[in-house]
Amino acid sequence: MTKVHPFVTASSPSIASFCLCPVLDVLTRLYACTAKHAAKIFHLQQDLEFLRDRMVELKNLREDVWARVQIAQQQNMRVRGEVGNWYRKIDSVRFRVEQILEQGDLEVEKKCLGSCCPKNFWSSFKLGKKVSGNTITIVNLLGEGRNFDSVAYRAPRVRVDEMPIGHTVGLGWLYEKVCSCLTEDKVGIIGLYGTGGVGKTTLMKKINNEFLKTKHQFGVVIWVSLSKQASVRTAQEVIRNKLQIPDSEWQGRTEDERAREIFNIMKTKRFVLLLDDVWQRLDLSEIGVPPLPVLDDQNKSKVIITTRFMRICSDMEVQATFKVNCLTREEALALFLKKVGEDTLSSYPDIPNLAEAMTERCQGLPLALVTVGRAMANRNTPQEWEQAIQELEKNPSEISGVENQLFDVLKLSYDSIRDDITKSCFLYLSVFPKEYEVRNDELIEHWIGEGFFDGKDIYEARRRGHKIIEDLKNACLLEAGDGFKEHIKMHDVIRDMALWIAQECGNRMNKTLVCESLRFVDIGRVTSWKEAERISLWGRNIEKLPETPQCSNLQTLFVRECTELKTFPSGFFQFMPLIRVLNLSATHRLTEFPAGIERLINLEYLNLSMTCIQQLPTEIMNLAKLRCLLLDSMHSLIIPPNLVSSLSSLQLFSMYDGNALSTYRQALLGELESIELLDELSLSFRSVEALNRLLSSYKLQRCMRRLSLNDCRKLFCLELSSLSLSYLETLCLFNCLQLEDVRVNIERAYDIPNPELILRNKQYFGKLRDVKIWSCPKLQNLTWLVHAAGLESLSIQSCESMKEVISHDDGALTSEHVRVFTRLTTIVLGGMPLLESIYQGTLLFPALEVMCVINCPKLGRLPFDANSAAKTLKKIEGDIDWWYGLQWEHETIELTFIKYFSLQYLADAIHVSGIFFEASMTVIISNPNPTRLVF
Repeated sequence: MTKVHPFVTASSPSIASFCLCPVLDVLTRLYACTAKHAAKIFHLQQDLEFLRDRMVELKNLREDVWARVQIAQQQNMRVRGEVGNWYRKIDSVRFRVEQILEQGDLEVEKKCLGSCCPKNFWSSFKLGKKVSGNTITIVNLLGEGRNFDSVAYRAPRVRVDEMPIGHTVGLGWLYEKVCSCLTEDKVGIIGLYGTGGVGKTTLMKKINNEFLKTKHQFGVVIWVSLSKQASVRTAQEVIRNKLQIPDSEWQGRTEDERAREIFNIMKTKRFVLLLDDVWQRLDLSEIGVPPLPVLDDQNKSKVIITTRFMRICSDMEVQATFKVNCLTREEALALFLKKVGEDTLSSYPDIPNLAEAMTERCQGLPLALVTVGRAMANRNTPQEWEQAIQELEKNPSEISGVENQLFDVLKLSYDSIRDDITKSCFLYLSVFPKEYEVRNDELIEHWIGEGFFDGKDIYEARRRGHKIIEDLKNACLLEAGDGFKEHIKMHDVIRDMALWIAQECGNRMNKTLVCESLRFVDIGRVTSWKEAERISLWGRNIEKLPETPQCSNLQTLFVRECTELKTFPSGFFQFMPLIRVLNLSATHRLTEFPAGIERLINLEYLNLSMTCIQQLPTEIMNLAKLRCLLLDSMHSLIIPPNLVSSLSSLQLFSMYDGNALSTYRQALLGELESIELLDELSLSFRSVEALNRLLSSYKLQRCMRRLSLNDCRKLFCLELSSLSLSYLETLCLFNCLQLEDVRVNIERAYDIPNPELILRNKQYFGKLRDVKIWSCPKLQNLTWLVHAAGLESLSIQSCESMKEVISHDDGALTSEHVRVFTRLTTIVLGGMPLLESIYQGTLLFPALEVMCVINCPKLGRLPFDANSAAKTLKKIEGDIDWWYGLQWEHETIELTFIKYFSLQYLADAIHVSGIFFEASMTVIISNPNPTRLVF
């Protein structure tokens, strides 16, 4: 009998089973391990290809994320740390993978046994492990990169905003004194005072910029530019923007609440507040600035102010006051010679000595040195310099008052103007408020009304006016505006000087009066009106005017932007017999035509634009000398029959943007046509019938300067006669729902002297500068624009059927037209889902500054090469998806333009050049069968 182990029962497995199971388990594990390792050896080639493909994906993803990073950096955003770490990981793995792939390719080539087995199993196994590990790393990086919702975040504003500043002279000593005060605990407010143009702002800019270069303990430096009309609210807005106070904590709050919000933030910071050009005492606590100095406070903040008046320093409890003096003789000469220029100084041996004598007359005032130095540039003969010095000596140096000394010096630039008309035009700018940017055409129209260009037609007068503006800009007496193109402004000091000259160098202070932001005109002011020749009342706070002011010498009256003024006293104009320019524009609450204007028989310019006057009285027929009548944006104005035709001297008539000519108002066109002297028209049309009346008259078309077609819903085809509309500058088509085509008729010449001259020179629309096409859903293209050689601004929006801007299929485009849009500075394309092309070829766009493309998803290519807009482009705005969907002929072209790209979104309302249209505008057209319209 077989002996059984005591632990083994009848039901227990056999000893063989106990022995076999562990062996099988070991064998299974060995097989799995061996198979896994074998896979790394025998599948090496597939694994290498998989790794290579993933690496390509990672490189592409890296480029996509980098493009997002670049756009964010252009918007002053900060790259997220996780994105930076991701890039560093990629850089680390990329080198390893390149080595592995190179090694793997060699390993695959070494196979034996019919290319089935590697020669060195161990080497292939180790390489396979590296491939597997790096593949996992790359897959993880791909997942990480694809999960970046954003690559950057909006960074807090920089502590210091750099201010533009040119070459500085003679500020070293005072600069060091101010800097030393910044470290003194007992000095909280520092004051810099001195005459206008002496360099106070320049010194403060130097101090501001120094914070960018040196280490300091201040948390924020805030620059606030003030003026005579600056208020607490103005300062609060600037500080709010710097502190990035959100709208939810700002909008709808009172000044006191805003001050508390600013205070609660600024009391936690160590700040420097720079208040430039303070004209009156400013209560810092009303703004929200914590009191200074606070000796028990560790945050020793500072305030620095500049002002023309020492009194302001004491009124604002300044602890350290410094006077900014004029330059020394050596410093002044260095600055003056720099502005005159080496070419002029070397043109004749005597000029350097004469320049030294003229420098002495400038008495070291930097603004005078700069202005006079520029005026003397290109004066290359001793006689011109000697004459200029004699002109300076006409006014004695003992004239009291720093301002007068400044004006005496600055007057040299004015005296250097060669003709009296240009001088009159320059002085006229003094009737506009400080810091006001005036539109060039608006200014010229006032000059026309004043009679500065008597004997010339409107077109010649405009040409002369634009030349004068350029001459004044070149003489540094005018500057280009900061806001809009075709606007100019005058430096505050130059404007003060112009007003002083207009007041006969201070001898007749009441000759020109400029009043801003008065609630009412008091009796004392009315008394001064007796001597006035020009009066300018400006501002929303003016609510009431005097009853019967005595203004027997008055020639010009502005009552502009007085939005609280509802009416004029009945006798207001009774004693103004000589008035020739009257501007009441933008006095929005004025609903009735002021009584007495009809008795101003010498009136030559009348502007009622943007008022709510309901009807013109028939008595206006008495204005026999009226040359300019402007009625823009007067939506409900009624003009009695035969009124306009009675104005026999009328040369300029404008009823643009709002009061469109509809069917029942066609008679007005007949009245305009009957005026023999009429030169210029600006009109809006709302019906085909009224337009047909226009196109039947060559004279009216010849006079057209601005033309707007609004809601002409029965208009199918618009054919423009370039010969008739040769003076057209602005064309706007808005909400013409049936318009399918716009064409140029170059065949119809009407009865025009020498039409072949225009045809030969291809100047069909030589003066057309501005074209706006909005809400014309059936319009296919605008190929006719190839004839508008001088086009500067183009806006096309909500033309849903448009596929091309300039079409090759039209047949109008020839080799002569390849240079289209050569003067275009701005192009806006919006809301056109089918638009595919601006132009199929490449355009140079030598003047292009801004391109905006919104909601044009099929526009897949821009007509750019590397040379397009090379010297002028400032920005390209558009949707992010559109931008990254663009096709480029070469990657380098994309890289050239990506730096100009910024995100933009289409607004609900359309605002362009001060013109506002609402999508709700409607009109009923009665003509049942119009087919095409020919100009």
